[in-house]
Amino acid sequence: METTRQRIAEALREEPATASDLGESLSLPTPVVYDHLTHVSRSVDGDGEFLVAPPTCRDCGFDRFDDPVNEPSRCPECKSERIEEPAFVIR
Repeated sequence: METTRQRIAEALREEPATASDLGESLSLPTPVVYDHLTHVSRSVDGDGEFLVAPPTCRDCGFDRFDDPVNEPSRCPECKSERIEEPAFVIR
């Protein structure tokens, strides 16, 4: 039986996904997925590279957030709360 982190890593090897996508497909709350993603990002060694399409502000386009493996609540530039979720993939 696979662990939750193994299931997340396997899903990310198949196709890019957001934490919401992963939560929905694995029946997990989104905040729990983000906790697991931090560990998955550290555990990918020789069998791939953990890549992140960073969160992006839908209003001003800002995408230089401090922690791309997290969902920010607002944009530091324009203070908008319309933030597109980061997407993850293991290649």
